[in-house]
Amino acid sequence: MIEGFLGILRYGFVLIFGVAVSLMFAGVKRTRSSRLAIAIFCTLIIFIQLLSWRILGLQTTTMLYPIITHLPLIAFLSLNLKRPWLISTSSVLAAYLCCQIPRWIGEVMAVASGSRIVDNITYIISMVAVFLFLRRYVATSVAQLIERSKRSCLLFGAIPLLYYLFDYTTTIYTDLLYSGSWVAVQFMPSIICTFYFVFVILYFNESQKQAEAQRERDIFSSQLNQTKLELDNMRQMQKNTMIFRHDMRHHLALIGGFLADGDIDKIKDYLAITEVDIDAMTPIRYCENETVNLILSSFQNRASKADVVLNTEVKLPHSININDTELCALLSNALENAIVAASKMEDNKLRKVYIHAFINNNKLIISTENAYVGSIEMDGELPLSRSKEPGHGFGIKSMVAIVERHGGLYSFETEGGVFILRIMLPLDK
Repeated sequence: MIEGFLGILRYGFVLIFGVAVSLMFAGVKRTRSSRLAIAIFCTLIIFIQLLSWRILGLQTTTMLYPIITHLPLIAFLSLNLKRPWLISTSSVLAAYLCCQIPRWIGEVMAVASGSRIVDNITYIISMVAVFLFLRRYVATSVAQLIERSKRSCLLFGAIPLLYYLFDYTTTIYTDLLYSGSWVAVQFMPSIICTFYFVFVILYFNESQKQAEAQRERDIFSSQLNQTKLELDNMRQMQKNTMIFRHDMRHHLALIGGFLADGDIDKIKDYLAITEVDIDAMTPIRYCENETVNLILSSFQNRASKADVVLNTEVKLPHSININDTELCALLSNALENAIVAASKMEDNKLRKVYIHAFINNNKLIISTENAYVGSIEMDGELPLSRSKEPGHGFGIKSMVAIVERHGGLYSFETEGGVFILRIMLPLDK
């Protein structure tokens, strides 16, 4: 009587344990509606198990467990709780693997005591202990691991899947393991050893990719911050120009003083210095957009210092539905790369950069053209940076990231020794 009651209680704990661990590993968020759905699901599965046990017997019910419990649980996680199929499957398989710890402890105590009652009691107690341990120390890490990528999820679920197949094949559907078959006994240790090293290698590669992706994100963030700083500096120069104009009367008074003294040379020197200062601070008006004028003025100065001619055809309105930092990053990276490439041309006629920018059908269109020396290697659709120094080559990736974030298009092409960049960004109305 007691043994039968404990057996039923044991099966109930197994179901609750498996469902709870699967939910934790799958990263299911507990809400009032999800708790109600889980309670209904567990009640339904327990009813099906008891019905099968009553009609077909314990042994047949155990054989049908994957069909009447595991597959419905995977479907419940995927369809009702909206978790991906791969994550749901890996979570259920991993939960099944975790059931083996209490099972082993129960078997040890049964052998030591010679009582199945002790086996069931120990099994239930150890299952509660394992659940508490998993919830506190393991579940969060597992949920984050299998969420990282499909590869991480596959790697995590590989060993539980193999053990699941091994356990049902050798202990439930046959007795190969208990009969002492050498093949069955050696299979699981061999598989575990093999997959351990495969997991280590693949997980290391995956970690390297994740670290590289994080490094690129950090560099992009740093570039955007630097772009914002440069834009702020350009605006400060514009303010300085306004101040300079405001102080013009003081300059005229000083020039009047030089004139009264008849010191023409000092007037010439002062005017020359003042003209240089004004040119350095005054942005050229290319279009109606203040930010674009500041950026193009800055790169016009850079191009002049590099003995490169910057030809502009820009028609942009005062306001564009894209933040100034991203607009500055797009124009700055495009022009910087183009000016550097053009400055390496020996023929002065080829030391030119062309930039076009306009809006057509609520889309921002930007294109640059410049000659280049040598050849340009492509990595897929993106040109490779020739510089091997750390931090180089991220300007193009930064532009691509901005374009993709806005759902735009980009192209990098070469034609007759000319590098052509084209960018199209949809502008929200």
